[in-house]
Amino acid sequence: MKTELEKLALLNARTAGNYEAFLYDCDGTLADNMGSHKLSYKQVAARYGIDLDTQIIDDLAGWPTALVVNEISKKYAVELPASFVEEKYATFFDEYIDQTLPVEFVAEHLKQHAGKMRIAVVSGSGRKSVEKTLMVLGLLPFVEVLVCAGETENGKPFPDPFLAAAAKLGVDPSKCLVFEDGQPGVDAAIAAGMDWVRVDQI
Repeated sequence: MKTELEKLALLNARTAGNYEAFLYDCDGTLADNMGSHKLSYKQVAARYGIDLDTQIIDDLAGWPTALVVNEISKKYAVELPASFVEEKYATFFDEYIDQTLPVEFVAEHLKQHAGKMRIAVVSGSGRKSVEKTLMVLGLLPFVEVLVCAGETENGKPFPDPFLAAAAKLGVDPSKCLVFEDGQPGVDAAIAAGMDWVRVDQI
């Protein structure tokens, strides 16, 4: 089992190169909160008679919440209301967000590179949730640009969110490195023409 310092050293080695911007996913990448997100989905799904297998949340890591809800609807053949998204956010916000812990070596990597690299956070969660999460983690002051759910025409696995972040930073996509913990985010990075690293595989 690697220590956080060993993981940070490996991540620093993996991310050395001719990059100008680092684009971090939030949930599961900077924030050790995927368990809380899964519990939030499960609690709200139970209101609609669904005993949710939360593996679907792992499988769709990085997808916008509204699209995850659509997939849950399809899988369980239950018509879920549009309010499910807000109910899920409210449950996560009210019950879990203040206890959010960092993925320590990734959060430290971001802090070490702030001021040396352009920094963006690109998330499939809503802006309110992402800003609060980064605030709880003490990372918000280091982030120049946020791109969150619903702010581009398409979310991950499409390239739109990463391309929007690069444009806002004024950095060519080929000079951006993406940090992710799920395949949809990696697919989005590849589609955007960006290098990537899976922090969960460090």
